[in-house]
Amino acid sequence: MKTPFLLKNLSSLLAVLILSFCMLSCTRCSEPPKEPVSDSYKKKLISYREGRVLYDEYSRTNNVILTKYRNGEPDSRWYWFSVEDMEGYLKYVKETAKKQHLKNPGIRIYMGKYPQNHPKSKMAKPEYAGYQTIFLVPTAQNLKRDTSGTMSRAIMSTDENLNVKEMEVLNMTNLAPPPKVSTADMP
Repeated sequence: MKTPFLLKNLSSLLAVLILSFCMLSCTRCSEPPKEPVSDSYKKKLISYREGRVLYDEYSRTNNVILTKYRNGEPDSRWYWFSVEDMEGYLKYVKETAKKQHLKNPGIRIYMGKYPQNHPKSKMAKPEYAGYQTIFLVPTAQNLKRDTSGTMSRAIMSTDENLNVKEMEVLNMTNLAPPPKVSTADMP
C-alpha cells in the first residue's frame, strides 16, 4: 500500500518543526552576551603595603588636625559599600548615561560630614551624625554646545568630566566612627 503524499510530507514537516523548536529552546537557555569589561583598572592597582603608606600619611597629618578640632575625638577612617551596592549603582549610572546620551560616564567621590541634626532616614546608622562620610556622584564628559549648535568639548573647563546633577548620588555607607577603629591601625 502506498503512503499518501500528504502524510509523507506532514511527517517531514513535523520533524522540521520539532528540530526548529529544540534549536530555538537551546538558544533561549544560554546566557545573554555580557558586555566586555575593561581591564584598565589593573594599571591603577596598588599593593596593600602602598595603601598602608597612604593610610599612615593621612593618620599622621589630616587626621591629627581633625582629632584636635574634635576635642580629641577622632573622625571616621573608612567607608564601606557592598559589592552588590556598587555593581547596582554602576549599572544605574551606565544605563542612565546611555538613555541621556552622555559620554564617558564616571564616578567622583566626595568627602562630606553628616550634620548633627541630619535626618536619621538618610544615614545607615543614626549614631553617624557628626562624622565625616563619602558620597559618590555620577559624572560625564564635559560637552558644550558651540555657536553652530553642535556638541564639542569645552575648552574653558579644567575638568574632563562634569557632575551629572540629573542622577541620584550614592551615600548611606557604613563607616567606622571611633572608638571602633584606632587611628593608627589600618584593618
